[in-house]
Amino acid sequence: MRTAMPAVPEALTVPEVMTALRLSRSKVYDLIRSRQLASFTVGRARRVSPDSLRTFIQEQIEENAA
Repeated sequence: MRTAMPAVPEALTVPEVMTALRLSRSKVYDLIRSRQLASFTVGRARRVSPDSLRTFIQEQIEENAA
């Protein structure tokens, strides 16, 4: 029995986050380093959950609306 892969990835790579936010690699790592964007590591690979990305975007919208 084969299990289908989810349509939405469970974890995004830094390049995928870069594309989604249209930011440079260094800016994405700055956001991770400053804990504005939650991430985790698996071995040496850094990953960001789609929920963390959505939360970051929502927080930016709310912060800039005030």
